[in-house]
Amino acid sequence: MSNHLKFYIDGAWVDPVVAHRIPVINPATEEPFTEISGGSSADVDRAVAAAKAAFPAFARTSQRDRLALLKRCLEIYNRRYDEMAEACTREMGAPLGFSKEAQIFVGQAHFQALIDVFEKFEFFEQRGTTRVFKEPIGVCGLITPWNWPLNQIVCKVAPALAAGNTMVLKPSEIAPINAIIFAEILHEAGVPKGVFNLVNGDGPSVGQKLAEHPDVAMMSFTGSTRAGILVAKAAADSVKRVAQELGGKSANILLADVDLEAAVRAGIGACFINSGQSCDAATRMLVPRALHDEAMRIAADEAAKQITGDPWAMGTVLGPLVSQTQFDKVQRLIKTGIDEGATLAAGGLGRPEGVNRGYYARPTVFGNVTRDMTIAREEIFGPVLSILPYDLEAQAIDIANDSVYGLAAYVQSADLQKAREMAAQMRAGSVYINYPDMDFNAPFGGYKQSGNGREYADFALNDFLEIKGVVGYGG
Repeated sequence: MSNHLKFYIDGAWVDPVVAHRIPVINPATEEPFTEISGGSSADVDRAVAAAKAAFPAFARTSQRDRLALLKRCLEIYNRRYDEMAEACTREMGAPLGFSKEAQIFVGQAHFQALIDVFEKFEFFEQRGTTRVFKEPIGVCGLITPWNWPLNQIVCKVAPALAAGNTMVLKPSEIAPINAIIFAEILHEAGVPKGVFNLVNGDGPSVGQKLAEHPDVAMMSFTGSTRAGILVAKAAADSVKRVAQELGGKSANILLADVDLEAAVRAGIGACFINSGQSCDAATRMLVPRALHDEAMRIAADEAAKQITGDPWAMGTVLGPLVSQTQFDKVQRLIKTGIDEGATLAAGGLGRPEGVNRGYYARPTVFGNVTRDMTIAREEIFGPVLSILPYDLEAQAIDIANDSVYGLAAYVQSADLQKAREMAAQMRAGSVYINYPDMDFNAPFGGYKQSGNGREYADFALNDFLEIKGVVGYGG
């Protein structure tokens, strides 16, 4: 079994200060396929010191030079595309086709979108005799999750580089291999030493140390709301900027005029994508009460069609959940849904029929769910859909907004103007009308306990910049 025991610090692959090995588990087999090193506060100190030393020179590089650097990164990313897809399948269980068509593709698309806006981006504006400058913040601590590893790495590293910052990345220790390949890409592209640093490890040992570090000027975190709160508290003593993309419990409102068959079947896809392990998954489907039973029947039929199994096999739609911990959580919440009286229309407890190993959950649909049930309030992060009936459109809005989360929301209607009116009332950072194609120039981030700040394109770039006003600068 090959291993990946070094960290990337100050332009070189180095041994950890203290040896601590962490197995990386293939969730389809429940067996380790490689090892990484877990970092410590000493490794964080070394990485932050390298980033701090590199910042003054990198912050003064030209926009043209940083643009050329980003383009070289994307060129090498494209060359190593298939390698990253295979790593994604091994470390998080995404079906290989999905790894190629979604997991690695979105990283590529975000790179390109950032490059496109960066070419035209203005770092200053004139307001009378005041000139307003946008300047790099400094050393940025970046913490990324396991569920969309390349998406989140690119969405943080690319704009941080474009802005002229230096950084330390802590990827998820559950799915770290893509981050290691990404570090190799940046090294080959010629990112100056110290500008990008990678330290693997868990949240308490590395993530918290980054957030606490007095020489880190900004933390950008994607993960659970619970962990995001800990990062914000750790960052508070040094008053560093904190940008967070956290949990979600997204509502999907189907209005009475929809093509119910098409809307419900597409809604299964919007909920089950990535085996349900997406923070913006459409996990609460709200349907008119008169259509509830038919919607439940259609959803159960569509759930039964989801081919769950070997992520390397052609035709597999849903791979395993990422870990034993995640599997146990999903099983607990499915049982809670049953115990609290929701109607189990498809799936349920245990693995799919014929599967005896791997962290596979059964594609599950609950009907007759009420807003107070646990499965309507907690983020499950698995292939579990809750269908809630409503009587009036105003009630649907009320139910949709009755959540501590506000990352995403969905509305389906044959009447675009009606859908727009509903979208205007939904308290979420992103609202998707009629299952649109992904827009890599749209902002992404949440209201309420789903976080703050925005990612994607120029929204991300602005998050990694400070504002300076020079008054009396002249016209």
